[in-house]
Amino acid sequence: MSKLFTPRLELFPERIAENARAIIRLCHDHGIQVACVGKVVCAHPVIMRALEESGADLLADSRLENLKSLRQNGTKLPLMLLRIPTPSRVEEVIHAADISLVSDLETIKRISSAAVAAHSTHKVILMVDLGDLREGIWPSRLDEVLRAITRLPGVEISGLGCNLACYGGVIPTTEKMQQLIDLRDQSESSLGVRLPVLCAGNSANLPLLLADKMPSQINMLRIGETILLGRNVLDRSPFPGTRQDTARLVAEIIELERKPSVPIGERGQDAFGGTPEFVDRGVRLRAICNIGRQDVVIDNLTPEDPSIIVLGGSSDHLLLDVQDAQQPLAVGDEVAFYPGYGALLAASTSPYVQKIIINGISSL
Repeated sequence: MSKLFTPRLELFPERIAENARAIIRLCHDHGIQVACVGKVVCAHPVIMRALEESGADLLADSRLENLKSLRQNGTKLPLMLLRIPTPSRVEEVIHAADISLVSDLETIKRISSAAVAAHSTHKVILMVDLGDLREGIWPSRLDEVLRAITRLPGVEISGLGCNLACYGGVIPTTEKMQQLIDLRDQSESSLGVRLPVLCAGNSANLPLLLADKMPSQINMLRIGETILLGRNVLDRSPFPGTRQDTARLVAEIIELERKPSVPIGERGQDAFGGTPEFVDRGVRLRAICNIGRQDVVIDNLTPEDPSIIVLGGSSDHLLLDVQDAQQPLAVGDEVAFYPGYGALLAASTSPYVQKIIINGISSL
């Protein structure tokens, strides 16, 4: 094992696999395939192997670089590109991914040309916007776009997809799912095409599934956060049957001083253009740790010691109130946090955070 330093991100593949098996079982019991999404850990090969061995039907990511890595590491599963393909990189898309989520007709035409040139066929799922206002064609244009896609060589239209609860926060409901089903049925009838796949969303769809309110026609979901962090993404509560101790961020105390809890002097904006507010708790013991906004979403960290308060930070420093910490602290001591989705994504991406795989499924 490599020498440990801070800041570091500790990942627990066996715990993640435990979550994956629970979620995949839930989906399979309802006839739903699972595309396991690894982008929040930058498709770490150990984690992706754990997902594959847990019964994933596909592996999915939004970054071509991660899909290429998965391909090079020898995965036998189909690979899905989540982010709408970039027109200038369609040649890479058809080699890195087996199936892509698409919404722009001109880009799909470029995919067609690239696939024909490569003597291959690329599968696509056409995304429909059901109100969350992120990607997807507007429903009124569905038949028009589908008709054009069916005429393109080198492209196989597998079905329809949608995305909810990412940008607009629109919650997946039975009614939203039925809307996608109805659009599919109408298009199959009017165009004479077959659209077998209904890829109806992400981790936000799981509460609907758990409540047995998911229509049986929905047959694919893209699941990341609930497997990787064990969270119900609608409110970040623990998702039934999963564990939340799957990732741990560790930083080191580099300063420990008693200071006032409110800045002294005339104040303007902070380094990021904000005007932070402060709670006057009097003079408190404050710690500075060696991680900052360049590496992590500070507001998305939960201290392992619930008595520690995250105050904020700058690009390089994390500020904590450790006055009531459960154990005496000193400069050089490590402080651990459970990262939320945004914090895990940033820490996984940062080259300044060491990534460590820890085996074992016992509790932290």
